Amino acid sequence: MDLIYEGKAKKLFTTENPSELLMKFKDDATAFNGEKKSTFAEKGRLNKTLSLHLYQLLEKEGVSTHFVRDDGPDTLIVKRVEIIPIEVVVRNIVAGSLKKRTGLPEGQRLRQPIIEFCYKSDELGDPMVNDEHIRELNLARGDELEKIKRSALKINRSLSAFFAKAGLTLVDFKLEYGRLFPDKHNIVLADEISPDTCRLWDSVTGNKLDKDRFRQDLGDLIEGYSEVLQRVENALAGR
Repeated sequence: MDLIYEGKAKKLFTTENPSELLMKFKDDATAFNGEKKSTFAEKGRLNKTLSLHLYQLLEKEGVSTHFVRDDGPDTLIVKRVEIIPIEVVVRNIVAGSLKKRTGLPEGQRLRQPIIEFCYKSDELGDPMVNDEHIRELNLARGDELEKIKRSALKINRSLSAFFAKAGLTLVDFKLEYGRLFPDKHNIVLADEISPDTCRLWDSVTGNKLDKDRFRQDLGDLIEGYSEVLQRVENALAGR
């Protein structure tokens, strides 16, 4: 296997099948565009297991993803895609940068979900962009963007309802999409779904069980992620 990509939280390797890649989840954690860094034993395993469960849940709901099959403690086999350089953020409750940009109080539920886009560019600091910027930068066609929006809202409905069963509130989350290799006509959900990419609060206490624990020094990161995994598996088992 050859390493073809390494990001902040994952590595991608080639496999014998040119249309599939091995995705390895790292134990590294970063925040504030890489300004804050640390390593947590078991983080990769936890995020891989959570992504596996949530990919399988979404596939059953009719959402097309790059997931192929389970592979190991911290690895998955995924379809090879050309990542569209847009981060799709879906917000249900005011938190993080939305609070800073609007002055709205943290925890205020939005009247309806808000979709935001950010241009994936480390050099530029992942700036927020709108549909017109995306068109001018030639990042995605108009029909692709509409498909992404519909998919993101469907994922939001599915995950919000599921996490509620697990005693968790889905505050907001980040998604990435890619064009399938080699034809590039089909767009699928890619990257991961985990407490690295989702804000998840305890539905009763409001305790933060996601990467904000690392960003804001709120408590042990692995304890929070482990709690999320246990609740997700209990909800899947109907307990």
